[in-house]
Amino acid sequence: MKIKVKVKPNAKKNEVKKVEERFYEIRVTVVPEKGKANKKVIELLSKELKVPKSKIKLVKGETSREKIFEIEE
Repeated sequence: MKIKVKVKPNAKKNEVKKVEERFYEIRVTVVPEKGKANKKVIELLSKELKVPKSKIKLVKGETSREKIFEIEE
């Protein structure tokens, strides 16, 4: 399953908001450098979707705020 994520770095708190069936808006407190924000997004998605982090893979948008993740089922 693929999901779209819009990331907002440097937020006041970490937050996951489901906008549509496969579209999430995620706020992270970390800065978007050296993949730190991406790692935090994967961690938050893992908790939200109740899937191990190893099953979540970033497939598009490594340096963009709009990302696509693939979740193994």
